[in-house]
Amino acid sequence: MENQRTLLYFALLFLVYLLWAQWQNDYAPRPEVAVAPEKSEQIGSSEMDSDVPPPINAVAPSAEIENRPAAASSSRVITIVTDVLEVEISTRGGDVRRATLRKYAVNADKQDEKVDLLTEDRTNFHVAQSGLVSANKETAPTHNAVYTAEQDSYRLAEGINEIKVPLYWTGKDGTRVTKVYTFRRNDYTINVDHAIAAGEKGWSGSQYMQLYRTEPVDENASMFIHTYTGGVIYNDEIKYEKIDFGDMQEKNLNRELENGWLAMIQHYFLIAWITDSNEKHLYFSRYNSDSGRYILGTRSEAKRLQAGEQSSFNSRLVVGPKLQDRLAKEQPGLELTVDYGILTIIAKPLFWLLNQYHNLFGNWGWAIIFLTITVKALFYKLSAMSYKSMAKMRKVAPRMKQMKEQFGDDRQAMSKAMMEMYKREKINPMGGCLPILVQIPVFISLYWVLLESVEMRQAPFMLWLTNLSARDPYFILPLLMGISMFVQQKLNPAPVDPVQQKIFQFMPIGFTVMFAFFPSGLVLYWVVNNLLSIAQQWVITRRIENEK
Repeated sequence: MENQRTLLYFALLFLVYLLWAQWQNDYAPRPEVAVAPEKSEQIGSSEMDSDVPPPINAVAPSAEIENRPAAASSSRVITIVTDVLEVEISTRGGDVRRATLRKYAVNADKQDEKVDLLTEDRTNFHVAQSGLVSANKETAPTHNAVYTAEQDSYRLAEGINEIKVPLYWTGKDGTRVTKVYTFRRNDYTINVDHAIAAGEKGWSGSQYMQLYRTEPVDENASMFIHTYTGGVIYNDEIKYEKIDFGDMQEKNLNRELENGWLAMIQHYFLIAWITDSNEKHLYFSRYNSDSGRYILGTRSEAKRLQAGEQSSFNSRLVVGPKLQDRLAKEQPGLELTVDYGILTIIAKPLFWLLNQYHNLFGNWGWAIIFLTITVKALFYKLSAMSYKSMAKMRKVAPRMKQMKEQFGDDRQAMSKAMMEMYKREKINPMGGCLPILVQIPVFISLYWVLLESVEMRQAPFMLWLTNLSARDPYFILPLLMGISMFVQQKLNPAPVDPVQQKIFQFMPIGFTVMFAFFPSGLVLYWVVNNLLSIAQQWVITRRIENEK
């Protein structure tokens, strides 16, 4: 009876958590999103530029990016196509105005429509900007400046592993800047380098990189799939810190960090700027209430060059899926964008094991099944303790019913009689609780592993299950889960309390409805886990009931 009550509390706690997450998503205070201007070339230049803070060791406290938008007709769009990316770069500032993931479809049923992580779409506006800033505004190209380009399109041909896209700018004093984007085969990381040749009076300035966007509208958000969307910053000292849209509204971020990175993350995907320098950078955020747009960026220390001297600033732009085997290799801490929450220490080994099974079977469905079997085997002894306690409680259930009739409302006398019976029968009424409590963190960790892993996004299993990251289209798995839960209840001792009896009778129905909207990969785990639990519990129950 006690372990049934524990299970009930766990179920209610889990439901409360899901409801709270959805409430936060639906009703937490949010900014009013203004409608963006229709002309894409007229946005992003004058709205936010003056809000960017001066660089560390700035040559003058008034050094700001100039509010001088270029005419739309003076810029061009350069298209770059690799095996994994399709990117559009504007010659105005060299901004990355569109980035499409060629291997990731928006919907499993519409494979021709690919995911856009950077876009000038009015609803989900998001661009990546970078440039140089100096006290002498005419010697450094900001994202207002117009570059020249050698050609309008590039394509990664067979046998070629790298594309370089150079953009050129010359200042009035003779300063020459070459901004080079480097794309590589099967790589979502883009190198962005600013090479500077100082003019006749020398040069002093710094580099900045920023992500400029509106708060996205997630049409697929639901009560049961709620993941973090917003900014993050990282370095070895602060580790992983979220800067969400509400934080950017309330207060401007201004923090000096060494050897770090910043990113905007969403479910399955990220856009990140990585500084290729161990020097201090100023990390900043800004919010414009008029346009409803946010900036999260970083700015380097100033460099000083003599006339004719050359130097460069180097950075990397990551635009792609949160592939866990690549992120840690790309930059320390970047793997934390796969956000497992406070149970990361458990979730990471679970994902590693899940990935090993996928490498073995080549199918994420079978990987989930064998991961479930492995987890069940690891907790076999604990589960056996729980089921043995349940079986003994089931065996003495008729006597407990007699006690209730005998003592009526005298709870003290009934509790004393029950304790004496537990002592005679060598029953530990709490024996079933600890195993359940121990497994709760594992279940929640696995929930986040299956929810956060882009590797499982739109992954097929077999028969009607063509997308493990979406709900079962025919609700077969949720029905099987509800049936298996009902069978499990029949193996457990019935609660003495009539109210608890009614609640437990409703639980399989309630969980079936709830799980109907879960990703089918999660429901598959629960069904397999229930079937294994039923088999183990049935064997132990028969053994206990056959004892004299």
